[in-house]
Amino acid sequence: MKKLTYAESGVDIHAENRSIDAMKRVLTTKRKGFGAPLTEIGHYAGLLDMGSYALAMTTDGVGSKVLIANAIKKWDTVGIDCIAMNVNDLYAIGAEPIAFVDYLAVEHVDPERAGQLAIGLQRGAELSNMTIVGGETASLPEIIKGFDLAGTAIGIVDKDKIVTGEKIRVGDVLVGVPSVGLHSNGYTLARRIVAESKHNYNDPMPGSDKTIGEELLTPTRIYFEILELVKKCDVHGLAHITGSGLLKLHRITSFGFEIIDPLEPQPIFKLLQKLGGVEDAEMYRTFNMGMGFVVVVPEADAKLACRIMGPGSKVIGSIVKEGLKAGSLKLD
Repeated sequence: MKKLTYAESGVDIHAENRSIDAMKRVLTTKRKGFGAPLTEIGHYAGLLDMGSYALAMTTDGVGSKVLIANAIKKWDTVGIDCIAMNVNDLYAIGAEPIAFVDYLAVEHVDPERAGQLAIGLQRGAELSNMTIVGGETASLPEIIKGFDLAGTAIGIVDKDKIVTGEKIRVGDVLVGVPSVGLHSNGYTLARRIVAESKHNYNDPMPGSDKTIGEELLTPTRIYFEILELVKKCDVHGLAHITGSGLLKLHRITSFGFEIIDPLEPQPIFKLLQKLGGVEDAEMYRTFNMGMGFVVVVPEADAKLACRIMGPGSKVIGSIVKEGLKAGSLKLD
């Protein structure tokens, strides 16, 4: 069996990183005074100086997950994904989401689809205690095939409560927090796997009352528990595990990560790996593999952090001097 990879499916993470670096070299203008940036481009959220507070900003979209929604004509959860991908990045620096704007680009206007998208956006706003203050819809038949949904979120955080990862030290504990599935990343590979298999999105998901398509549309978890966590624990680092999987951990520190007891991936990951013959390391470099967030705390705060972050959260490993390992897998 051919072993499928993310790059062969059309997404080269290393090329994307080189592209981002090329843009960062040019984007050097910085405002001075009130509203000046507090972080460099490259963290989970941008931070602007607002006196005793910082204003945090993120922007993201749903990605090719929308193609599965189109295939089975089910769009009512996609809006949750759009909001989750943004607010989870705000949580990753300790900020509280307060407002959101969406951008819907369509090939052709479809009121039924728009109404379903709004259901998800509304639910995502409720879960994150955030107001959708506006948005934009653009009809672009020469550019868009189907639709694309993206958005921008803003949040606030006390400047002395910002979590950047600078407090991380060797010996700190890693707490893994469960995902609910793929969330909104790796779908170019996931769709390729299904397309080249004997299955389709309407086939039953083994061991479930859902179809494979419905399982793949499970909306991204919104990690609102982080706001309680940063109030009650000495949080040294926060990582939202999205595109490029566990490689995302390198975003928060130059130290290494040794994961000795990974969370158990949900059945959808095992099905995709089996159907696509995907190697273990490629799975962990592409998908969240059952872990949507990682919290870095001192050992003394580990039990409380697990309790706050909810069922399934557990200590998975620790900070080491260098490298990235998940079990016996070397990922970098």
